[in-house]
Amino acid sequence: MASWVLSECGIRPLPQIYTRPRTGHISNSKNNHSRIRFFHSNQSKTDLKLREPIGCSKERNWALKVSAPLRVAYGEEEERGEIINRVNGVEEQPEFDPGALPPFKLADIRAAIPKHCWVKNPWRSMSYVVRDVVVVCGLAAAAAYLNNWVVWPLYWAAQGTMFWALFVLGHDCGHGSFSNNTKLNSVVGHLLHSSILVPYHGWRISHRTHHQNHGHVENDESWHPLPERIYKNLDVVTRMLRFTAPFPMLAYPFYLWSRSPGKTGSHFDPNSDLFVPSERKDVITSTICWTAMAALLVGLSFVMGPIQMLKLYGVPYWIFVMWLDFVTYLHHHGHDDKLPWYRGKEWSYMRGGLTTLDRDYGWINNIHHDIGTHVIHHLFPQIPHYHLIEATEAAKPVLGKYYREPKRSGPLPFHLIGILVRSLKIDHYVNDTDEIVYYQSDPQLSGSSNSK
Repeated sequence: MASWVLSECGIRPLPQIYTRPRTGHISNSKNNHSRIRFFHSNQSKTDLKLREPIGCSKERNWALKVSAPLRVAYGEEEERGEIINRVNGVEEQPEFDPGALPPFKLADIRAAIPKHCWVKNPWRSMSYVVRDVVVVCGLAAAAAYLNNWVVWPLYWAAQGTMFWALFVLGHDCGHGSFSNNTKLNSVVGHLLHSSILVPYHGWRISHRTHHQNHGHVENDESWHPLPERIYKNLDVVTRMLRFTAPFPMLAYPFYLWSRSPGKTGSHFDPNSDLFVPSERKDVITSTICWTAMAALLVGLSFVMGPIQMLKLYGVPYWIFVMWLDFVTYLHHHGHDDKLPWYRGKEWSYMRGGLTTLDRDYGWINNIHHDIGTHVIHHLFPQIPHYHLIEATEAAKPVLGKYYREPKRSGPLPFHLIGILVRSLKIDHYVNDTDEIVYYQSDPQLSGSSNSK
């Protein structure tokens, strides 16, 4: 009867309301996709009076007495990964679920990026190569000429950073963002990467696997989480080396030879399961180039002396290795909030890419070619590095909360060291079976009694 009277007066019926005990539990199980809003009141009873629209008798008055809090189902916020809270009718800041399915598609992000950001200029790309090579040669010449122990530590830090810059340019060649000319990309990539003892094609192919499977627990290639079953089987030494600074920052050469725990193969072996038969010649070519560079370094050690070569090349090489592991790790770990990793049907290319992080490196941003703008790079690796900042700014309105603003750095990114150490202390392994997982902690390494 009441519903008929309401409808006759043009009043929309109230949603169905259920009382909920204050101590009740709401399941967050995977199969329970419904989300809820909570309305809170400082009173034990709340009178909800209905205003009468024009055309209804003013003598009519209905009142509904209910106990707070109330629970009603809500709609579209679920698709955005948000839970809306209202206190006394005022909307609070939404709670964001980073593992929820985004309300946009990859095509939406692509459409937001200006067309010129996709254009590759080989002359501009080559200008960065010339710049970096000139700086590398100038630093080496100056250090050898001065040959002073006050100068050497400064040289090591600067030259190791420049080696890392060379790697990033070779990295662009591997993605094809350096130019549209595959031969030019291959020649420049081999020269740059071989000079710093990286097998160009071997790395290029495994890095392609990393991008194609980013955010996937088992299929990702670089600094992916260990499933609990693999983690528990690590020997004490391996566990310490992987999760105790600074050892993880020295991992790259060993990764090139034997990959990550739980995986087999080598970047130098054309028969490795990293590669398909059609890539065999490419891998052999890069291994030959790497061997030639190693032989050149040995020869120079006989000419100049091993100590001088250690100072000019050996120490900067290990600084470069630390930069590479440092940056790669922090682009996929260390956010203040736990970020999801996926497997099975929950994984998709876009969802995996959205778990990556941008980082600010202060003065180093320009030196290492804005590699810190990593989210858009991971989703669209064909965009040249000199357009990544603009592309990121254009995509932010689409990404919304799925984009995490990086913490601003001072001139040098010392703040990232603390983030690295904290992550190594608490991010150890993930569940073996769930399709959306978050890092958990080993109490023996984290110093905590409870895993997080």
